Amino acid sequence: MSLDRILCAFIASIFALDNVSAFASSVGTEIKTAEDVEFIPLNPLRGDLSPRSGKLWGNIREDGSAGSLVTFVDGFQSPPHIHNITYRAVVISGEIHNDDPDAAKFWMEPGSFWTQPAGEIHITAAQGENPTIFLEILSGPYLVQSADEAFDVGERPINMAARNIMWLSSDDSKRIDGPDAEMAYLWGSLEGNKKNGTFLKLAPDYQGTLSTSAPLVRAVTIQGQSMILDVSEDEFKELGPGGYFSSQGEVTHELSCTSDISCILYLHTEGSYQLTKS
Repeated sequence: MSLDRILCAFIASIFALDNVSAFASSVGTEIKTAEDVEFIPLNPLRGDLSPRSGKLWGNIREDGSAGSLVTFVDGFQSPPHIHNITYRAVVISGEIHNDDPDAAKFWMEPGSFWTQPAGEIHITAAQGENPTIFLEILSGPYLVQSADEAFDVGERPINMAARNIMWLSSDDSKRIDGPDAEMAYLWGSLEGNKKNGTFLKLAPDYQGTLSTSAPLVRAVTIQGQSMILDVSEDEFKELGPGGYFSSQGEVTHELSCTSDISCILYLHTEGSYQLTKS
């Protein structure tokens, strides 16, 4: 099968993503567990070898932001290709390699973060048990194009292994108040209501509040089991890896980590937040 046919099928399958939402909504808050996510093949022509994508928010076929979970089979490797837009991703399980076609394999473990600039030729490979990533775009549509169409927008890729993340405590960051929590800056600006991405790490048995008046906050559990109060049903919802919640405006979330390992959350924020231990 030619590369052109593979890429065309890949693009067509993306455009077939459904718009079904499984959110449980409360005042100012939306919640979605990983079990609610429905996955579809990204490239049906590859059969069981095709990556599968499940929507958390947005629609990657449209001009807007979107977040998805993407799963791969062990041993997957894409052909060299480009994307028309820049995306960011975090490894949830398994190991992922994303680099130039001729680069030696750099396997990123869970908790690793990378960016893929628009127009840059690369391959993506996966290994291990149920390799899964969280993928985010700030504008769409998200397309896969031939390496022959490569272009340079001046951006450069980032591959940040989990072991190289620089964690900040409450002594280092005003966003955290109290012990047993850390944050890490990933991208964007921390000033005003500008967009930015951070990690939050909560120690096992952590209980606290996440307060914000930001126009938008989105959070995805990357590691561990986090718990958030769903006001609409007056009960806590457990969000394992791939679970998601969002809010708009002035909201205080009751947030905890119920696993025996630290919880790591990826936060996309249009503004600031304050994490306070109970």
